[in-house]
Amino acid sequence: MQSTQQLSVEKIGGTSMSQYESVRDNIVCAHGQHQAPVQRIIVVSAYAGITDQLLEYKKSGHPGIYALFANGQQDDDESWQNALKNLERQMHTINRELFSLDEHRLGRANAFISKRLNQAKDCLLDLENLCRNGHFSLAEHLANVREMLASLGESHSAWNLAELLKRDGINARFVDLTGWQDGSAENLDERIESAFKSIDLTNDLAIATGYAQTRKGLMSTFDRGYSEMTFSRIAVYFNANEAIIHKEYHLSSADPKLVGKNKAVPIGRTNYDVADQLANLGVEAIHPMAAKGLRQSDIPLRVKNTFEPEHPGTLITNDYISDKPCAEIIAGCDHLYSLEVFDQNMTGNQVHYERFILNLLARFNMTFIAKDSNANTVTHYLKASLKQLKRLTKAIGEQYPEALVNQQKVALVCAIGSDLQATGILAQTTRCLMQNNVAIKAIHQSTREVDIQFIVHHDDYQKATQSLHQCLVEVHDHGRAICLAS
Repeated sequence: MQSTQQLSVEKIGGTSMSQYESVRDNIVCAHGQHQAPVQRIIVVSAYAGITDQLLEYKKSGHPGIYALFANGQQDDDESWQNALKNLERQMHTINRELFSLDEHRLGRANAFISKRLNQAKDCLLDLENLCRNGHFSLAEHLANVREMLASLGESHSAWNLAELLKRDGINARFVDLTGWQDGSAENLDERIESAFKSIDLTNDLAIATGYAQTRKGLMSTFDRGYSEMTFSRIAVYFNANEAIIHKEYHLSSADPKLVGKNKAVPIGRTNYDVADQLANLGVEAIHPMAAKGLRQSDIPLRVKNTFEPEHPGTLITNDYISDKPCAEIIAGCDHLYSLEVFDQNMTGNQVHYERFILNLLARFNMTFIAKDSNANTVTHYLKASLKQLKRLTKAIGEQYPEALVNQQKVALVCAIGSDLQATGILAQTTRCLMQNNVAIKAIHQSTREVDIQFIVHHDDYQKATQSLHQCLVEVHDHGRAICLAS
């Protein structure tokens, strides 16, 4: 671990990366500076939508190059090759938009990414040929294929950003953490050390790839959260004063699409405990394992809106507790299934039932968001497909033939805050939902008092979110933020 005075490590999201002028003016040269201040490392994501095309589409599950390659069974199946050609055309289109007035740099940008795409294609073709021999299994190599393909997106965006900044008079340096064809087998800290050893942070603005190649592979643990892990580890390695994530929106009191842009307000201040609750719901503040490193090293994390640079954003620290109990964010999941297992034989044996069900969830690669139980019933609230639920229900029935297993589509809405120890808040929120004709199926409030969870009918998700936001947030005049960060 190194120590660098007044160093900030910053990450730029994919949607922000697609708007270069905003990145340059609002992030790199913020507050009207003509030169970027040094002692900064900027970690970049791939341009919006590129990683979807490389791997698979995150929201729809539609196959990208990786999924097409992994599932291709026929010798004449060229679907992944066609997808790779389409991706190259799109990357060149992005380059053309960024380097429209500089043919020389445009040619270099196209040559850089085309070379890597062609090298990746050759590697995949060789692997296909190798695995046609019965002694080699494609499945054994797919994890490495996924890592290799993922690296292409961040290589493209990081190289471009460094080149564009140099064109605009900023001393930027491209820092390639992808280990592209270098043959080394390093852990993440070793990869960071070797990549930065020639970088003078007092003079160079480092532009690093969000993907980092490691001995064990980042994606095997973090999958699509790998760029946040790279960002977090760099901050820890250099003992940064602050870690900053630049997004296309504020970390707000609720999703503006649900409650209205004029009603959602930036949180301003919160703690890592709240960040963990948000991550559990799928709200993208930061991956919990990435947050763990920052938390343990006591490095504050700031989430900023790229397009509102004057706003201090939301500062996340270890020790923050709101001055008075309040809800800081209303969040949830609108596509959950409740899996209820009732068995009179469960009484006195809940541990055995729960252990068996949890093992099944791990076996079928499923996770639960919340859970409740009583003497003879245990219910898990799951993010799952109907196919997964069918397999799960069958396995439970085989183990416990007398059990009744019911499932239904539900939604979960939470009020979350660093301190929710307000007398009567549970009654207040319950009354608010009832007054807005939201039927409550289950309620959860733990003794830690950082969140209250409501299980409602899936059609009531937006109405429940709006109702809780109205009674817990909108009734207060928070101004620019619930608690304005410094």
